[in-house]
Amino acid sequence: MSEQKTVWVTGASSGLGLHTAQALRDDGWRVIAGARSFEDGEADGLMRLKLDVTDEESVDRFCEKAAGIGMPDALVQCAGMLVLGSCEETSAEEFRRVMDTNFLGMVRMNRAVLPLMRKRGGGKIVLFSSINGLLGIPFQSAYTASKHAIEGYAECLQMEVKPFGIQVMLVEPGDHRSGSEKYRPHAAAMSPDSSYAAEYESGTAVIYHDEQNGSDPDVLGRKIARTLDKKTIPFRKRIASADQHLAVYIHRLLPAKLNASILRKYYIRGLSDRPLKPLR
Repeated sequence: MSEQKTVWVTGASSGLGLHTAQALRDDGWRVIAGARSFEDGEADGLMRLKLDVTDEESVDRFCEKAAGIGMPDALVQCAGMLVLGSCEETSAEEFRRVMDTNFLGMVRMNRAVLPLMRKRGGGKIVLFSSINGLLGIPFQSAYTASKHAIEGYAECLQMEVKPFGIQVMLVEPGDHRSGSEKYRPHAAAMSPDSSYAAEYESGTAVIYHDEQNGSDPDVLGRKIARTLDKKTIPFRKRIASADQHLAVYIHRLLPAKLNASILRKYYIRGLSDRPLKPLR
């Protein structure tokens, strides 16, 4: 029997991180799962360790404890959040918080894990991006900016670590039924008096509807597990519905103004037939 492989998963308390951790567990991996809300201990077949990816010391403590349990054959980075708001009314601090979690959190984890993988002669690093790493949508600028940063960073990373036998994969999910409202706050400055209020109500209602009616997160988790079982993993793996795949292709092919017009008409509908999710 082959030796059990070990994977470290960040952002594993909810959403796609939790579903991915559970799928890897079911696939036979030893899963060391990190999240801010965790207390150290084993539960549901996962070894849980407290981890705040925005805190350098927390990252170091997690890696030290995790290495004592099992050195990483793979690192899957899922920690993330978003802030809904207009570009004008999303504060610099709100942008910083999203970037610090989604992008710099990955940077911190990679800086800690790469020496371990180099020493062992290889490993696999999975970075959760998004369809929004490829195109923008209204009222989700901080999240979109963070995912675009991940896309560019990953292209650099894969070229640099290739000589050490380390592979990198970007996962680009579309809308999935998962996540917590705690990690999807509205920008503090958004209010019914905002100049953007009507369009914001429409745009966020569409975002909310598409998430609630998105793809099955368990399917995504199983796809990632099956991919990690392979000797060679792809650099990009988009897991999305057919219409979201189409949106990416259209974004590549159409002139920028026409593409923006199509996306704007999809999200900005005024009083649409879809129920609006209130600002508060």
